Amino acid sequence: MTSRNIPSKEQVKSYLTDRRNWGRWGAKGGAGATNLITPAKRLEATKLIRTGKTVSLSMPLSVEPSPRNPRPVQHYMKSETDANGRGGASDFVGIYQHGYSVTHMDALCHMWDKDGMWDGKDPKEEITFNGAKYGSVDQFKDGIVTRGVLLDVPKYREKPHVTLDSPVHGWELEEIASSQDVEIRPGDAVIVFCGRKSYMDTFSDGFTDGADLPGLHGSCLPFIRDNDVALLGWDMLDAVPNDSGVPMPMHAVINSYGVPILDNTSLETLSATCLEENRYEFFLTVNPLVIVGGTGSPVNPIAIF
Repeated sequence: MTSRNIPSKEQVKSYLTDRRNWGRWGAKGGAGATNLITPAKRLEATKLIRTGKTVSLSMPLSVEPSPRNPRPVQHYMKSETDANGRGGASDFVGIYQHGYSVTHMDALCHMWDKDGMWDGKDPKEEITFNGAKYGSVDQFKDGIVTRGVLLDVPKYREKPHVTLDSPVHGWELEEIASSQDVEIRPGDAVIVFCGRKSYMDTFSDGFTDGADLPGLHGSCLPFIRDNDVALLGWDMLDAVPNDSGVPMPMHAVINSYGVPILDNTSLETLSATCLEENRYEFFLTVNPLVIVGGTGSPVNPIAIF
């Protein structure tokens, strides 16, 4: 059971150094914690498909520039029709995926600290102009298929969204799992719903560049590591500012634990479906684009009930 005491700066830093997964998966290390998703784990997850209902966890790609979308998706259409009336349309899509406006997966080459990137690799050697040589998103080209678990913070708190003055703590994630009668198992994808849409509807500056962010506190790190979580997804991100002195400590699960992240997921429909189905576990499939050397990929995760 995680302590309900807010950890000190030294404790949060120790979470990211004392229990690193560096070297744990040897030659298969580029895939990080997704190595926990074995064929047996995938087969077990298929048993969660009972009604066949599907739910997307993706926000629409937005082409409209705004304070919340300073790097909008570029989408251009072209159509042609020949003299016989036969025609067709094609388009171009350009995406800057990192930030707050695109649902995407962070690969294991995306972040590092003073000790190095994932698995102790040197970013000066691994990160090149032409792409990353280690921990890139193409490690997941065969898809991530596993048991997904939603932890519904607004439902547990009986409030519409997480706020800046009340970030999500590790002990709360444990309490939510218990209240939902769901056990986190090795290789699971843990999806944390914080009520982002409601927050953005309430606060006009929510999720704009430079604004403070509600979300997960660094005390959630042991929950991810202790439970051998293979994939972390959320609609909010790290709580900013934080009291640990570690910039974006929850994002550091990437370089310390080898856990890829699903950023900016849309979870309102998933929350409603879990309530309707009276269960918070489901079959989850995530299929990133095969971007060789990429730091991530736009994704449309699908939960199947």
